[in-house]
Amino acid sequence: MVRILAAWFVWACLILALASSSFPQSLTAVTAAAPLPSRETLSYEVEWRLIYAGNARLTLDSKGPAANNQLEAKVHLESAGLVSKLYRLDDDYDVEMRDQFCADSTDFNAAERTRHRETKVEYDRARGKASYVERDLLKNSVIKTAETDIPACVSDIIGALYKLRTIRLDPGQSTQFVLSDGKKTASSRVEAQAREEIKIKAGSYQTIRYEASIFNGVLYARKAQLLIWLTDDARKLPVQIRARMSFPIGAITLELEKEEHSSGGVLAGGR
Repeated sequence: MVRILAAWFVWACLILALASSSFPQSLTAVTAAAPLPSRETLSYEVEWRLIYAGNARLTLDSKGPAANNQLEAKVHLESAGLVSKLYRLDDDYDVEMRDQFCADSTDFNAAERTRHRETKVEYDRARGKASYVERDLLKNSVIKTAETDIPACVSDIIGALYKLRTIRLDPGQSTQFVLSDGKKTASSRVEAQAREEIKIKAGSYQTIRYEASIFNGVLYARKAQLLIWLTDDARKLPVQIRARMSFPIGAITLELEKEEHSSGGVLAGGR
């Protein structure tokens, strides 16, 4: 049960809103938002059924010469408190991207309880294929391999979140995005639903709530609802992400604790 919480952030959490700049066009016209900072770290507290479950950290940084337009995003997730006593986990997820957050490769290293697995996905634009390999590092064996067709530009779940932050959807507008996890490629609808004020420990934020349709057989078979709250300003910070699943999982929520940028300073509170 707790492992689902971990997979949620890495594969669908913060994942998230889906995006690609080169596949199905918007159902509604959208406008560009402000560009993202060249370096950013977002720290989250994870809550499961009103219980403190752990911490998540999401970082974005440029990679190589600026002219190459290459980016690297990293996610670190670790359990804490009672959850850690029941099921300890320490997971790392890396994605290398370029251009419009098009994925080049992903690497998911998951150390959970007595298991240690690594999942790699390579996105080959020339062949139009994504290749998936999952390995058991303790047994030194391959667990699963897969391949799926991809367009010239496709995002993973984390690159998709960044892409969503660079466009503007007002309540009532929606768009279609494409995403691949290496096993399947799917187009999904993202809808801006309403403006809401969110009050969390970090402060109060004026936000727009989005729903991303990636579950219920779209990309993942599990029945669930994924909601994302981005600040209603130029930063479009993901201040809250919530997954609602049926019993016995229930709701999993990530709340922003702090944000850090290339200047090294921590930006305080909400707006």
